[in-house]
Amino acid sequence: MASNAGKKDGSGIGPLIRSDGRMPDECREIKVHTDYIQTALGSCLFEMGNTRVLCTATTEDSVPPHKRGSGEGWVTAEYSMLPGSGTSRVPRSRSRSGRTMEIQRLIGRSMRAVVDLSLLGERTLYIDCDVLQADGGTRCASITGGYLAVCRAVDTLMKTGGLEKSPLIGTVAAVSVGIIGTTPILDLDYGEDVEADVDMNVVMTGQGRFVEVQGTAEGEPFKKSEMNKMIALAEKGINQLFEIQARHLDGS
Repeated sequence: MASNAGKKDGSGIGPLIRSDGRMPDECREIKVHTDYIQTALGSCLFEMGNTRVLCTATTEDSVPPHKRGSGEGWVTAEYSMLPGSGTSRVPRSRSRSGRTMEIQRLIGRSMRAVVDLSLLGERTLYIDCDVLQADGGTRCASITGGYLAVCRAVDTLMKTGGLEKSPLIGTVAAVSVGIIGTTPILDLDYGEDVEADVDMNVVMTGQGRFVEVQGTAEGEPFKKSEMNKMIALAEKGINQLFEIQARHLDGS
């Protein structure tokens, strides 16, 4: 993928330049295609710039052992990168890497934060997120698109009598932020992620609460003031994502 890495602000070279012309506080162009897969209860092809993730939501009338007999359901996720999703082939494998397990657990936690399991019944809701093309932010795109797939699945179950009441109790979305030089930037692509001195993934609900804040310094540790700036920037981006989600769910 093309790099968006630019000149480092504060380095004496000049202001930060993003190769796609975005301002530091702008998300990439977002495209949403709901009901992309007709055979799934709910689906969404979610695009953030050149990152494309296909999210589907399906159910099974069973629950994990720790939920059996509880009257509650369960929500879980699987995540994978397809072989042609990156610049080099990603091999198909039955085993899951540590990174893959981390991401799919995060997706599952994010969805459970906004689903009332007691209203789901003793069924498991699966969210499958398959990365068709990776250019940074795949876990964030999976969460934001995965929520749309869940909404469409719930809508289908309500219409067919599978659910009497919607188990959705909120909204959830995610975005990446980082620092290049001294400039906080929103929604990093792959080139920016490689270049960043700090990168962070933020997952929030529509009530302004956090599911996860995961930040890493690649070199010099970052300050609390810098962290606060990144979180504020992430909140701005996530609010934009909530607006996009709402537009694609209104009237569905």
